Amino acid sequence: MFDKILIANRGEIALRILRAAKELGIQTVAVYSTADREAMHVKLADESVCIGPPNARDSYLNVPALLAACEITGADAIHPGYGFLSENARFADICDHHGLTFIGPKAEHIRIMGDKIEAKKTARALGIPCVPGSEGGITEDEEALRVADDIGFPVIVKAAAGGGGRGMKVARTREDLLDALSTARIEAKTAFGDDAVYLEKYLEKPRHIEIQVLGDGRGNAVHLGERDCSLQRRHQKVWEEGPSPALNDAQREEIGETCAAAMRGMQYLGAGTIEFLYEDGKFYFIEMNTRIQVEHPVTEMITGIDLVIEQIRIAAGSPLSIAQEDVRLSGHAIECRINAEHPATFRPSPGRIAYYHPPGGLGVRVDSAVYQGYGIPPNYDSLVGKLIVHGRTRNEALMRLRRALDEFIVDGIDTTLPLFRTLVRNQDMQNGQYDIHWLEKFLATGGMDAP
Repeated sequence: MFDKILIANRGEIALRILRAAKELGIQTVAVYSTADREAMHVKLADESVCIGPPNARDSYLNVPALLAACEITGADAIHPGYGFLSENARFADICDHHGLTFIGPKAEHIRIMGDKIEAKKTARALGIPCVPGSEGGITEDEEALRVADDIGFPVIVKAAAGGGGRGMKVARTREDLLDALSTARIEAKTAFGDDAVYLEKYLEKPRHIEIQVLGDGRGNAVHLGERDCSLQRRHQKVWEEGPSPALNDAQREEIGETCAAAMRGMQYLGAGTIEFLYEDGKFYFIEMNTRIQVEHPVTEMITGIDLVIEQIRIAAGSPLSIAQEDVRLSGHAIECRINAEHPATFRPSPGRIAYYHPPGGLGVRVDSAVYQGYGIPPNYDSLVGKLIVHGRTRNEALMRLRRALDEFIVDGIDTTLPLFRTLVRNQDMQNGQYDIHWLEKFLATGGMDAP
């Protein structure tokens, strides 16, 4: 096992990793920018090192500074959390070169799955169902038109190196496609430094279903059920739950075992999430995230398995502590991402928290790194925290969520708490009848203005 882990992240995920390491008896090192000097994980870590100014490029993405912090403190492993360097294959290689364990997948797997075109080819080869589309990148407009005519409109143009909805454009006609290609290439080049794009069939009312997997790099892998992440705004997840209200046990087991078998074939190491669009009983692979997910607590609540501890154990060379037959889904869990944003306009609302009172009680979990008097900086994402509830049934989880949301108080800044208080009382949400377009339609038709 490791002696000391450097946590190369901030916010709630840094605190989440710190707690897991402490439970394993491992010393922790927090790194922070000058904007995060008062962050909770900095206060609780065994050691802390300032690695630069607020700009992430000069701090949390500053690889030499991170390596220097490891050398200064004697850390022998780095946990990247999510975001920042968590899916950077070059960083994983650099860690290995410097004798540091990167707590995450092998660099080759990060590299493969980080390229959306290569990921799709790999998924097909591993037997994972994919959305109909181009076999590789599209370089010529004429080629794009041929592919679109073949698979049928509407289609969606995606950036090969994309993520977070950037470089994605829907085209319903041939004329739309030419505009979409041009715009997507520009966005992709600006966001990722790579203008490569590809085409897929656009599904009209799909759900977003993702399968959590764990592998030990030795050919052993398990799946831990699914999360339904269909409630999204601008391709960003807002509400996640598991199990999905849309799947039955047979579908759940079939797609789960397909993913686990693929990870065994890859000899995948660590935690990962295989993401699908699901429509009319069929699954279509869209991407794989080679890291811990923001929404991982949903899986932890319904399985009782600590995913971050498993990440650390596996990275230290231990085999999987669980077999597939040990995985049992119990009850239902829902997570709401509470952001420092106006609940209707989603305008960012950084600032100092004047009063903070998180909810509690049976089946209620809050993953957050804020506290009363803490100032949320404007330099990073706006996540205040994640509210996760668990119940024996989905209805019980919804009732618990309603109660917990009404208890949750964050004063001094705008948050999205009012949005979730509205959603949890909405009949479509209560019935589980929503898809990836539902929330944007709800907001566009004045859902937040309803009594």
